[in-house]
Amino acid sequence: MKTFQVKTQVCSQVDSVNGLAEIKGERALIVTDQMMVKLGTAAKIVTLLEQANIICQIFAEVEPDPSIETVIKGVYKADEFRPDLLVAIGGGSSIDTAKAINLAYKQLRTVQEQVTFNTLFIAIPTTSGTGSEVTAFSVITDKEKGIKFPLYSNDLLPDLAIIDPELVKTVPPVVTADTGMDALTQAIEAYVSTAASDFTNALAEKAIRVIFRYLVRAYRNGNDLAAREKLHNASCMAGIAFSNAFLGINHSMAHVLGAKFHLSHGRANAILLPYVIKYNSQNKSIREAKKYSDIALMLGMEFYSVHDGVNRLIEAINKLNQELNIPRNLQEAGIDENNFCNSIESMSEIALKDYCTQTNPRVPTAPEIADIFRQTFFG
Repeated sequence: MKTFQVKTQVCSQVDSVNGLAEIKGERALIVTDQMMVKLGTAAKIVTLLEQANIICQIFAEVEPDPSIETVIKGVYKADEFRPDLLVAIGGGSSIDTAKAINLAYKQLRTVQEQVTFNTLFIAIPTTSGTGSEVTAFSVITDKEKGIKFPLYSNDLLPDLAIIDPELVKTVPPVVTADTGMDALTQAIEAYVSTAASDFTNALAEKAIRVIFRYLVRAYRNGNDLAAREKLHNASCMAGIAFSNAFLGINHSMAHVLGAKFHLSHGRANAILLPYVIKYNSQNKSIREAKKYSDIALMLGMEFYSVHDGVNRLIEAINKLNQELNIPRNLQEAGIDENNFCNSIESMSEIALKDYCTQTNPRVPTAPEIADIFRQTFFG
């Protein structure tokens, strides 16, 4: 049975973050990274919360590809401070870390404490890409094993998401490109997912159209607030879509690539996307190819057959990557060939077992994933 829910309340407009000055609470733990501290974003959030007479502490130890160890540190911090507000500020890493901290912190409470002591979880994204502020997913890395673990639970969902485009104006072009392509990949994978529905398709379609229209604008001019706002909203819509429809092997493969070679998640998704679309569309069933061609039609592309439509979509994505200065393949991304080739089999097995693989439109095998990896490396 397919289900659809939006648990998270979404506040989206310029300066919506100022609403924190009227939030109710006593103690807030802010989960973020050092960049948000250096930029003064964390201090701004503290100032707003203090206007509401809320005592704040900052946990700013989040790193890219957040680790199990960081989550444990955050849980100890929360258990010591006992916040009734948990505020995540940053990109997907900060929000994913806060999700895992919040879930573990709740589970540490006794049954009686869970009834009387409820933590309000607020997510404030400062990049337009992961959609983590509205998803039931959190991706945590086991750095010792070099594996990313996608966690899934409705208990991971934030209570409130603040989508303020003012907070993404200073995002560097390279991050704008990578996170924007992450959002596009999420929307496309949600649209073709075996768990897709009319409800998820509506959000995925809108996100795809908006990203194609505004991503390059935001990349070229970060101060274009109209483009920033549209892109920020599209990221959130893609997040709601894939939280309900789930994803596919594009993300499964990107997870292991990021863990193994420290390639940014959005960039890995962007490089993989044309190759994954080609693979999924080669199935004997026409269903998978038609859904991709439907995207091409939605974007106004002209074509004469279903598979021609797929090719037009792949060409459009390649062009978009080129305009965003994203490498054409993994070799251009600077990954060592020998190390990569020696890791293909193990990475393919990990990707096959990834949670996201379950709803891929085509059921893959490990050798097929390995072949996609090879194509993506050499181009």
